[in-house]
Amino acid sequence: MSIKDRISSVMDAHAQEKERKLREKYMRMAMKEADKAASIKEVPIGCVIVHNGKVIAKGYNRRNTDKSVLRHAEMDAIRDACKKLKDWRLEECTLYVTLEPCPMCAGAIVQARIPTVVIGCMNPKAGCAGSVINLLDMPGFNHQCEVIRGVLEEETSSMLTSFFKELREEKAALKQSNG
Repeated sequence: MSIKDRISSVMDAHAQEKERKLREKYMRMAMKEADKAASIKEVPIGCVIVHNGKVIAKGYNRRNTDKSVLRHAEMDAIRDACKKLKDWRLEECTLYVTLEPCPMCAGAIVQARIPTVVIGCMNPKAGCAGSVINLLDMPGFNHQCEVIRGVLEEETSSMLTSFFKELREEKAALKQSNG
């Protein structure tokens, strides 16, 4: 390998490391949004949307609180990003979400023409970015997304596992005290 090739290889590795750190930074922000959901007894899912290196919108799950199926983290963040950019097209944005999007959110992501979606952990029961189906990369649609999976996967998965474990324990304790 020539010196030029080695220098190029080191530079590529440095760029990849920088990109990994940026993805983790924004995923941690999405996890803070997920914490907000958990604090109001919602499934801890969080989302941030980044445009030109700046977070322009955030969202967290509020379905039960607001009694609305539309109050998913991604839907709130997409709505706010559209308002911020004054456009329904989010063509220069990256969406970071702690859990693989559902069909509704994946559809909204495609419709908003978001080019890149970064996912914490996958959702084998309802995920539409590769688990059940991949709506984000369907050749028949007018837009496809680059999907980056597994960013802080253990941490994002652990948030959900802990939440549901605590919920089951609370239900068992309530049942025992009433029983």
